[in-house]
Formats: sequence, structure tokens, C-alpha cells
Amino acid sequence: MNTSPVTVDRPQGCTNLKLRQFMRRVAQHYDAEMSKVGLKTTQYSLLSYIEKLGPIRPVDLAASIKMEASTLTRNLKPLVDAGWVTVSAGVDARSRLVTVSDAGRVKRNEAKRRWRAAQEGINRILGPGKVAALHALIDSSMDMLAPVATKASGDE
Repeated sequence: MNTSPVTVDRPQGCTNLKLRQFMRRVAQHYDAEMSKVGLKTTQYSLLSYIEKLGPIRPVDLAASIKMEASTLTRNLKPLVDAGWVTVSAGVDARSRLVTVSDAGRVKRNEAKRRWRAAQEGINRILGPGKVAALHALIDSSMDMLAPVATKASGDE
């Protein structure tokens, strides 16, 4: 029985589907680790961005992370409700600033250890060489697709 990989000249199947399936598998792996500290991966990422960029206006945060303002508002709510993020008055009566609270810093540090464990698990499962090659392939592909994305969004 031949177990060597099949080499093909043309890709087989839908790239979008294959990437989504792979992303779901990776996300499940990270979600399993993050659930140990009561966070979703999106919440951990948001806490990390706010800690790095904050205090920051929600509109600026949304632009920085390329997220719709309404999606950001929806994703901030559980973090605010948990006391990990505060939204306070900005420089004028109409503006707001988003900041990570002390409790949010503690939660983020706790989650950071789980995030590391998730990444180490991916490295162990796939092998560090394959992960490095995957990162390089993704980075170069993103650069090649950037002009296409710009044209599609009409940002030229």
C-alpha cells in the first residue's frame, strides 16, 4: 500500500472550503484551551488588542482590528459585563474610551498561558517545521492577495 502523498499539477477541490475546514479545526483546538479560563478566542484577542492599544476610542479599535463597529460593540459587551473592560467618557461628551481593567489584565495573563499551550499543542501535533512552512505560505499568500482584496473592496 502506497502511503506517500499524491502530487498533482492542479489543486483538487475548493480552496475556500479547505481553508475554512482547516481554520475550524485550528479554532476548535484553541477554543478548547481558552475555555479552561472561561474565554472565547475572540474575547482573548480583543482583550489583547485593547491592552496593547488602549485607552482607545471604539471606532479606532474597530479600524485597527478591521472589524465592523457594530460587531465590536457586540463583542465588547460580555467583556464589559464581566468587568474585564471599561468604557468611559473620552475627551468630549460624545466620545468614549475602551480600556482593559485590572481584572481584565489578570484574566488576559491567565488566558495567555492557555494560548501558549494551544500553540505548543499545534506545534507538537503538526510539527514545528510544518507550522513554520504554513506560516510562511500564509504570509506570502496574504501579500499576493492584498492587491486583489483592495480592488474587491473598492479602496483604491
